[in-house]
Amino acid sequence: MNIRLDGRTGVVTGGSKGLGLAIAEEYAKSGADVAILARDPAALAEARAKIEAAAPGRKIAAISCDVAKAADIRRAYDQIMSEFGKIDIYVNNAGQSQRGPSETLTDEMWQADLDLKLFAQIRFCRLVFPQMKERRWGRIISVLNIGAKAPGADSAPTSVSRAAQMAFTKALSHEGAPNNVLVNSLHVGVIVSDQIVRRHRREGANVSLEEFIAQAGRGVPLGRMGRAEEFANVATFLASDAASYVTGCAINVDGGRSPVV
Repeated sequence: MNIRLDGRTGVVTGGSKGLGLAIAEEYAKSGADVAILARDPAALAEARAKIEAAAPGRKIAAISCDVAKAADIRRAYDQIMSEFGKIDIYVNNAGQSQRGPSETLTDEMWQADLDLKLFAQIRFCRLVFPQMKERRWGRIISVLNIGAKAPGADSAPTSVSRAAQMAFTKALSHEGAPNNVLVNSLHVGVIVSDQIVRRHRREGANVSLEEFIAQAGRGVPLGRMGRAEEFANVATFLASDAASYVTGCAINVDGGRSPVV
């Protein structure tokens, strides 16, 4: 089976670190030109250099963008179209884990989470969907978490935003199918990434990062945390012609951690 993305242009939000960077790098190594979006120009520049080193000859754009803002999305989209001329693959990856007891969440916290996750997906898809339909080829992938399917206590607003994104993904898959625009979501459990490093700083106290990672992986049926490149491999398959009959699916990439399929 040949997993290649030659001739494709991909866009990855939250593409300067963690899962987004791993996906963008794997796309480029598989032959795609890639635009990565994030807020921090310095992190973007570092990520761009890393991708270019891993995939010489590929065209890589690094665009500063706050996807929680509609105007930023429009500006980034226009820049991508100016530089690349098309978007074949859109990976909605930007987001962070905001959670707490529901009675403590303010309207402002809810709205900020919805803007960053759900509305970023809605606004970007509104822009890329018509061109994908016109060319009769497109891939839209949302990076969600397993809480979208099985939310726990104190998991809002993240779990609610992610569940809404999953529902939107399914609706969009039906709209895109007649024109070969495939729409899926990938659900992460615990992955070694920059978010885990930040969590270790908050919660690790007297435990080394390595031990913190080992402890976090003990509750996973596979007995360990996942690696970002393992997640990126699945995202690359879904973006390729090899996955031409997969749409409307919510796929767990979590080592078996989710209590539901």
